[in-house]
Amino acid sequence: MLKNKFKILIVFVGCLLFRLLPLRAPNVEPIMASIMPLSRKYGAMLGFTFGFLSIFIYDSVTHFGSWTWIAAITYGLIGAVATLYFKKFKSSPFNFAIFAFFATIVFDLITGVLFAPIFHMNIGTAFILQIPFTILHLAGNIAFAFMLSPVLNRWFTSSKFFTLPKRVSLEEVSMVR
Repeated sequence: MLKNKFKILIVFVGCLLFRLLPLRAPNVEPIMASIMPLSRKYGAMLGFTFGFLSIFIYDSVTHFGSWTWIAAITYGLIGAVATLYFKKFKSSPFNFAIFAFFATIVFDLITGVLFAPIFHMNIGTAFILQIPFTILHLAGNIAFAFMLSPVLNRWFTSSKFFTLPKRVSLEEVSMVR
């Protein structure tokens, strides 16, 4: 079980460090791609906690505000829902991408549009202004879902911490004359 906790910690810290990269495109981050296989393997509670803390800790380090609670709870709920989705659907790159697509739309609608009045913005204006960010968010999440989620899924379901190739001895190598 300690290996599993360490794997989760590595992925969590990796997501945080990725988000702290300077000059990174907004909304392009590996959280969604990490939440899906993690929630599939470890369940809704850990999925919620991972999503919530990913937003909460990052915002605590960078710029905490009232939006932090909205985004953290929403990402946490997405982590919990991922558990239900992957109980019903096979974990494949395609299904990771499908979930990422719909979860990103829901996340951006909730955090970028529905809560706009809290920040004294019209919902219609917020919707229009949210479109370029959502397109970028979708592109990032779908790309990470295809590339990173299957790798993390295999790693989380493997009993090994790191898999290294078998060492080849010199006797096994045939020499060309």
